[in-house]
Amino acid sequence: MDFHELKGMTVAQLRGVAKEAGITGSSQMRKGDLLKEVCDQLKIEMHEHHDVVGLDKASIKKRIKELKMQRDVAVASHNAQETKKVRRQIHRLKRKIHQATV
Repeated sequence: MDFHELKGMTVAQLRGVAKEAGITGSSQMRKGDLLKEVCDQLKIEMHEHHDVVGLDKASIKKRIKELKMQRDVAVASHNAQETKKVRRQIHRLKRKIHQATV
């Protein structure tokens, strides 16, 4: 059982899992509190891990930092075309990372 499965359960189902795990007072808990207690008791991490597959995330992030510096220079010099160009590049790189995330 993982966090994603627990999060998809109803409160009644979570209360059943809590009862099996030996958690007392679950009938008075709301779903968020109940989910936290069940995860603590079963030693399940409270967040899902996402990995970037097929890309070198570090090099892309480094390139984004460089582009952000270029963007700041373009904004300071009031160069709208350069600003737009750099912002689009940043956006494309961020989307590339996002799409490769599993």
